Amino acid sequence: GLFVWHLKNTGIRQIPCQFVHLCRVANNRLITFQYFNFLKRMYVTQYNKDLSQRAKPKSDSVASPFRELQQFDQEKKVIHKIRPISPVHQPLPETSSGNMLREMKSAAETEDSVTPVRAESKDNRQWKEMKLQLGDLPGILARLSKIKLTALVVSTASAGFAMAPVPFDLTCFLLASLGTGLASCAANSINQFFEVPFDSNMNRTKNRPLVRGQISPLLAVCFAASCGVPGIALLTLGVNPLTGALGAFNIFLYTCCYTPMKRMSIANTWVGAVVGAIPPVMGWTAATGSLDAGALLLGGILYSWQFPHFNALSWSLREDYSRGGYCMMSVTHPGLCRRVALRHCLALIGLSTVAPVLDITTWTFPVISLPINLYISYLGFRFYRDADRSSSRKLFFCSLWHLPMLLLVMFTCKKSFLEKEDKGDLLGGNHGRAMEIRLP
Repeated sequence: GLFVWHLKNTGIRQIPCQFVHLCRVANNRLITFQYFNFLKRMYVTQYNKDLSQRAKPKSDSVASPFRELQQFDQEKKVIHKIRPISPVHQPLPETSSGNMLREMKSAAETEDSVTPVRAESKDNRQWKEMKLQLGDLPGILARLSKIKLTALVVSTASAGFAMAPVPFDLTCFLLASLGTGLASCAANSINQFFEVPFDSNMNRTKNRPLVRGQISPLLAVCFAASCGVPGIALLTLGVNPLTGALGAFNIFLYTCCYTPMKRMSIANTWVGAVVGAIPPVMGWTAATGSLDAGALLLGGILYSWQFPHFNALSWSLREDYSRGGYCMMSVTHPGLCRRVALRHCLALIGLSTVAPVLDITTWTFPVISLPINLYISYLGFRFYRDADRSSSRKLFFCSLWHLPMLLLVMFTCKKSFLEKEDKGDLLGGNHGRAMEIRLP
């Protein structure tokens, strides 16, 4: 009994010592949940009572964290010592000592001259407040509204107005062009307002006004409102309500659908193609006041043209789009990106052939437009086959002159309004004669 009582007392006394020993061992070999790769990319280690945090490389995701801890401990134990070098005193000749003095003086002078330059460069790298000057405001607003893209939108809307089978009305044309341009400026400004944190990560867009802080977000929103409201009012009241509704719908589609979808799904490219196809339809409806087959054909041509144009451009900017977090076909589905570009290059040939069938142009239009359509299709095939930057650049630069030339050829081969009137009168006269013959 005394022996059992002695064992119990010694065991109770040793429990605190064992607990302290276990705590020390646990502290020396601390393993937290952050070691596991499927939870976090960062892991915490402890060595000599100092917590250190390191980023885990992606390539070592399969390796065991315990093995990494052992390697880390071994690396900590390695100490590299540098042996001191004893100075060697040797008598130097007078000539060498004079040369060395001169070199030391010249080095001191150069250091004195370099230090202010380094100080200036350090000052230049400091954050500075951007001050807006009124002379720079027009250029800043032009870049905010993407003036080149706005000019392309207005030109395609003008082409739709010119292709309409009605007499040309200069006042209506100017109002439609101005309203379409203002609506495009508003949509582009809102787009840049939403994409500031993403544009800052891309080399192509890092110098935009909102990213650099040249203007405030409030000024950008006010500029977008001052362009969008008068633009839609001009299209609705000065042209017709159908054109105004199309303009408002295009702003909504570009800012509220296409802009957020760029970071969610590759379907954003198809939605953006619809946005680019609406301006020529707006030009047609501004002239005629109705949606006809000609408006849909012009919209289809612009819709198909945008795929080789944008897919070739995005292929050269894959790194930028990936860095900015945009979900583009060229980044996530490169094979689909090339196939879609080639399909729509071939679709331009079919759409050009449909134009005379719908009585919009003469049959000379498919013949004259065939060489340029075949050339862009050839470049689309080269882009599909080679999948390199050279072929994508050739396709992109070809698309820049292909669309204006195609629309110009289409306008020259347009059927005149007088021919359609005469044809309608003839059909009406024949129909009246038939009615007279049928009447008793």
